Amino acid sequence: MNTTTYPKGKPILICGPTASGKSSLGIEIARKSGGCIVNADALQVYDTWRVLTARPSETDEKAAPHHLYGHVPLRQTYSVGAWLRDVVKVLESTDRRVIILGGTGLYFSALTSGLAEIPETPTHVRNEGNEIRSASQGAEFIEYLATHDPATLANTDTDNPMRLQRAWEVMQSTGRGLASWQQDTPAAIVSLPSASAVVLNSNTDWLNARIARRFDTMVAGGALDECRAVLHAGWEPSLPSSRALGARELIAYLRNECSLDDAKESATIATRQFAKRQRSWFRNKMRDWQQVSLDDQTNISALADRILRHNDLS
Repeated sequence: MNTTTYPKGKPILICGPTASGKSSLGIEIARKSGGCIVNADALQVYDTWRVLTARPSETDEKAAPHHLYGHVPLRQTYSVGAWLRDVVKVLESTDRRVIILGGTGLYFSALTSGLAEIPETPTHVRNEGNEIRSASQGAEFIEYLATHDPATLANTDTDNPMRLQRAWEVMQSTGRGLASWQQDTPAAIVSLPSASAVVLNSNTDWLNARIARRFDTMVAGGALDECRAVLHAGWEPSLPSSRALGARELIAYLRNECSLDDAKESATIATRQFAKRQRSWFRNKMRDWQQVSLDDQTNISALADRILRHNDLS
């Protein structure tokens, strides 16, 4: 994959926390430049969660071509490596300016820094890892890694059970630590110098208010129906797709385990905590990205023009 030549202009990367206005900005840039949107959100890839993950609406999809949204079955595991392979296919096939848009920092890190080519995790190891995570919420992984792979543990967010599970799975599957594999990382698919990289860095109070309003809108707009369908088909909390923000809380309501108001409050709190972790990741990992702040007074059209000018001149 040639990462330096883009006939329709450099790729534009837009990363930001949940509810920060990424989609509106990305669509405006795509509309002005004849571009296409490529999803970089690990939960918007799943086919069931359109409303609950705030996937682009049908109106949005008509405004600009969209790729890698809702293309993965709910019960399928979808890795960072699988996403990178799908992105390469889009980059190689499209004749449009590419706007890669989402809130999954690990996707952007792999895209711009490369990803170690680690063998797939066997199903039985993945299943055992899921059971350990459900039982210990990461504590057992930490104990194991401290003994068998301290180098990886030293660079892993110990408050993130999924990251701990991934490190445990790699060691279990390959006998080699994740940190060791990462030392052999291949070249990036899209290097930062060959792209325009923007991270949304908005006021926390403004963002928290948007999160609360948006979740109310999701519930009114069909999120309960999505959860009801998943519950009817067989809810599996251990699946990666089950990490959709608000899914656990709304399913608890559907099971008569709490009131709807309590479910909404719990989901809103969980979403705010998730956004806080996203912002922390972006601060630590994306210092070299262009920092952009959005609020209710932001002129999205003018901001899109500014980003495009920066893209064309850089």
